[in-house]
Amino acid sequence: MSQLVVSGAMLQCSFGVAPCSLVVLPTNRVMCSTPAANIMDYIPMVNVPGFAMCTSLANPTVAAATAAALGVLTPMPCIPSLVAPWITGSPTVLLGKMPALNDSSTLMCMWAGSISIVSAGQFTTTVP
Repeated sequence: MSQLVVSGAMLQCSFGVAPCSLVVLPTNRVMCSTPAANIMDYIPMVNVPGFAMCTSLANPTVAAATAAALGVLTPMPCIPSLVAPWITGSPTVLLGKMPALNDSSTLMCMWAGSISIVSAGQFTTTVP
């Protein structure tokens, strides 16, 4: 069984240099210890604030800074470009008419990063 993800969960991007906390607005009207998340909580800079610096050469700002530095990888500030909801979630548990977010879900960034959940934010509520 997976853990239910709530506001404050720690996320990590494969191209980010630091983790960030998931922000869940109380629109789903489901509380665990804090507001619980569903797969639609993926809005950049609202739900996923960013991972400090981005190191993906697929990101145009990183590619431009690296080219200006004569090929030396130059990280630039992370502004996630998320175009699709979290993948899978918990299909049998619905929050706000959408699948609940569990700690095995992943999110893809348009700049080739894979965002995973490091810590669910709580450890008492499980979902399938």
